[in-house]
Order: sequence, then structure tokens, then C-alpha cells
Amino acid sequence: MMPPLPGMIGTSEPMVRLYRLARLVAPRLTTVLVTGPTGSGKELVARALHKLSPRANRPFAVVNCAAIPEALLESELFGYVRGAFTGAVQSQVGRVQAAQGGTLFLDEIGDLPLSLQSKLLRFLEQKEIQRLGSPEVFRVDVRVIAATNSDLGQRVVSHEFRKDLYYRLSAFPLELPPLAARGSDILPLARFFIASLAASTHSAAPTLDQSAIRMLERHNWPGNVRELQQVLERAYILAEDGPEILPEHICFSSGVADRQPFPSRKALGA
Repeated sequence: MMPPLPGMIGTSEPMVRLYRLARLVAPRLTTVLVTGPTGSGKELVARALHKLSPRANRPFAVVNCAAIPEALLESELFGYVRGAFTGAVQSQVGRVQAAQGGTLFLDEIGDLPLSLQSKLLRFLEQKEIQRLGSPEVFRVDVRVIAATNSDLGQRVVSHEFRKDLYYRLSAFPLELPPLAARGSDILPLARFFIASLAASTHSAAPTLDQSAIRMLERHNWPGNVRELQQVLERAYILAEDGPEILPEHICFSSGVADRQPFPSRKALGA
């Protein structure tokens, strides 16, 4: 069986397919587009691709295209020179140049403003960047991995995303399945998160009660792996260093389907 990627857990069929494709493309310079719902682990895939590549010992730079205001995103990506705008008291290297020789991870690429998409396309095609406020052009050697939870094809149709940039980014797409589609991975992931929490407090890891396991396995996990991690962190705290995590310790977010816990042992008369 194909082993998991570095930093990842799970041996379900959709994940094994992902591991195989990721290992095929990792040693190459090919641009990769990682798609999948929020909380499914797209950045973990990107970091694994970097770690498995010949660039593993070079920088891994991250840009969240949704978290940086549009007015600042160009200077954050490409850098700027002193005096380029009010407040630019010294020159600054951008994230692209900071990743020289390594990997640039563009998270939430679907939220990249249209005004910047042409500049990103030029960088991808020419491997050149120009700092804000400078006529000087720099050659860069950077491998790009992008990620999105949106349907870029549909955004192209609605004229929110450039078609040529979409084709350039999606040279090798990797699709991460939602946690609900990889049910056999829920328990191994849960045990890993519990062990990590116990290690952080230098405590013995509690076990999962069978009814608690059934709760986790029947939930539809709209928040995916991130939601599972948060549910277990809360359960670990509520267990108060006890030997087991019980159904009453499992609480799903308000408004999420299948959030009702199993009755506690007291309610069952145990």
C-alpha cells in the first residue's frame, strides 16, 4: 500500500490515490493546484510536495490570498522599493523572491483579485518579477503550488478568474476528498490528535469509548479534518485527564447536522 505523505494520516482509498499522484509530481517543477473543501488539509499536501522535492532544503513561502488586503497584496507578493508608496521607508523583498530556489504556496488562489492575476500569470510564464516602484526585473527560480476550496472553472465562466491563469495553475490538479468520503481515516486521525494533545500536557492519552467512536464515525464533518481536531481538543479538555473520552465529551458546533450526542452512561443507567 502507498504510504501516507509526510505529515499526513489515512489509508482510505481516495487518500491512497492522492498519495500516488503527489509522489509522481513532487520531484518535478510542474505547477500543482490542490483543491478540496475548507479544513481538508491542502497546506499539508503542499508542504509534503515541497518536502519530497529536490527543493526540500530551500524556502517554503506561504501567501494566503484571502487574508491580505488587495491594496497590500501586490507589494506582499512582489516586494517594493523605498518610496514606492506612502510609508515605504525602505525596500522590501516580496514573498516570491523570498522563496528563491524553493516553493511558493499560494493559498486561497481563487480569491486573488483580477487586478493581480495578469501579474501572477507573467511571473508563472516568464519567471520574472518587478518590485513595486522599480523598473528593474528580477529572474526567479520558484516552484508554485496553489490551493483553493472554490470551483475555479466556474469562476472562469463567471469572469472572476482568468482562463489563461487557470490553465497555467492547473497543470497537475490534486483533489483532496472531504473527511466524510474517507470514513476509515476518522479513527486513526482521532487517535493521533488525542495523542498529540496528551503529549503537549505530558499526560497519558485517554482512549475513545466505543460509543464516542460511533458518534465520530456517524457525523458528516462539514468542517473536515480541522473540525475533527477541534472537537477532540474540546473533548480532551472536558475529559479532565480521565482515562476515557466519553460520548458526553463529544460536542459538535451549533447548527451542524448530526450534532446530538449519544446519551451519557448516567442517562442509560450504566
